[in-house]
Amino acid sequence: MKKIILRGTIVTLVLTMVTFACKDKFLDVPATGQLASNQLTSKAGLEGILLSSYAQLNGRGFSRATSSYNWVRGSVSGGEANKGSNSGDGGGNTNFSTFQRYEILPSNGDINDKWRGMYEGISRANAVLRTLPSASADVSEADKKRLAAEARFLRGHYYFELKRSFNMVPYVDETLDYGTGIELVKNDVDIWPKIEADFKFAQDNLPETQGAAGRANKWAATAYLAKTYLYQKNYTAAKPLFDQVIANGQTTNGKKYGLAANFTDVFNAAKDNSEESVFAIQAAVNTGDVSNSAQELDLNFPYNTGSNGPAGCCGFFAPSFELANSFRVDANGLPLLDGSYNSGANQLKNDQGIDSKAAFTPDAGPVDPRLDWSIGRRGIPYLDWMVHPGLDWIRDQSYAGPFSPKKFVFYRSQDKTLTDGSSWTDGYSAINYNIIRFADVLLMAAEVEIEAGSLEVARGYINRVRTRAANADAWVKTSDGTNAANYVISTYTTPFASKEAALAAVRFERKLELSGEGHRFYDLVRWGVAAPVLNAFLSYESQKLPLGYSGAKFTAGKDEYFPIPQVQMDLQKGVFKQNPGY
Repeated sequence: MKKIILRGTIVTLVLTMVTFACKDKFLDVPATGQLASNQLTSKAGLEGILLSSYAQLNGRGFSRATSSYNWVRGSVSGGEANKGSNSGDGGGNTNFSTFQRYEILPSNGDINDKWRGMYEGISRANAVLRTLPSASADVSEADKKRLAAEARFLRGHYYFELKRSFNMVPYVDETLDYGTGIELVKNDVDIWPKIEADFKFAQDNLPETQGAAGRANKWAATAYLAKTYLYQKNYTAAKPLFDQVIANGQTTNGKKYGLAANFTDVFNAAKDNSEESVFAIQAAVNTGDVSNSAQELDLNFPYNTGSNGPAGCCGFFAPSFELANSFRVDANGLPLLDGSYNSGANQLKNDQGIDSKAAFTPDAGPVDPRLDWSIGRRGIPYLDWMVHPGLDWIRDQSYAGPFSPKKFVFYRSQDKTLTDGSSWTDGYSAINYNIIRFADVLLMAAEVEIEAGSLEVARGYINRVRTRAANADAWVKTSDGTNAANYVISTYTTPFASKEAALAAVRFERKLELSGEGHRFYDLVRWGVAAPVLNAFLSYESQKLPLGYSGAKFTAGKDEYFPIPQVQMDLQKGVFKQNPGY
């Protein structure tokens, strides 16, 4: 089975007593819609609780900003994209423009949903751990170990999300519940050690392979533990873990970790759970519930495409000018690490303000080939739909700019088979989102090697990622089979001149390789450069899109983290301390 089909909650059972005895036992009828304790403690019951924790990975039941994909916080706040659509369209959520302008208030409903959604996942993981000691006879010791390890992996993930989103958050494990002290837990203790402990337990107790591709395995736990150390700048602890993952790691379905042959395969539902997938949100369609799909991405398609393009709505998640320019390369196919991609003729030619019926020739200069698998732009084929027409597919260029999202968009040939047409849009697709993929692992490992002084090892890891991107057979082609643009890319053929040069290279490589995947903002924060980089971005982007960016500012010491949601502060009545600046 390719995926776990994740249901929203544990299945409820209607229990009725049909046995009549000589006394009054027939009156002892269990409450309708409840689960008996022996059903929860059975193997099937425990698996059901565990799967309900997996189900929260895509933020079901909450805002689109809740998902572990983090396209709103990671990419919009990270300067890779703007909210898109037009200035008045919030997509049924608190207006996402506050994420691009760094104007998030404690009253923002989306951050409260992020808080609630992550703690919902934690609550379900804790329920597994709380129930395990009472497991029935059909639960073997091996099952108990695996179930505990999966639950702690998931709990580690949800707390990791909370830590990097809010910083100081309350830590609640399976020993606490309502009435036993949960309401008294403060947010005054750093939870990194708790996250490490969960991932370490998972690493030690998870099997290398599992029966379903979407389950966490030993290697996913090892990679996540290494990532946790990286976020704390504990490079000494992270290095041997990344070494193990790169040398010996394998997917839950038994494939040795590696890079998919084609960059675009990572974002193709037909190629889900490849050798590049370390841990992913599993998406499925036509299951009777669109919440099983990549439902958090339902707005992120070109606007008003009709039958010529995917979904037909809604123009959200429009890539930024600055990101598009970043794919400019020099004559040798290397990125412009000096920042000159935003200057003069290096800026990517675009069709801002040009009618779709007017003549337009796409940029003829050299660009990284990942540009046209990452960003939809006029004059370039848009997957197998049609050549992107420009303005006709943009709701409001003056607000969103000229570009369309392209990663995590389904193909015409997949419509109604790998998408769910049972709701208002075909935008509910079966495309998995990789929370960690192998290219990400290689680039994180490269950072660690640079910090350890092993610049040549780091160069090798970066070059592995660039070599995959240089596979010309996988570049975007026109209808006659020629390259759709002037694609030029090469590896770093000479040693890095310094640690600083190496860090510049790997950081920019993360920007190119992982653009639009929700990592950028968190990278900038952990590198300690969010304020200068994002304020420079705002200065540039506001010249192009004054409607969306004019007057916006990132404030150091405040905007690195969300405020603690006001509703949570009120509910806890003085237990929580608000983050600085709010």
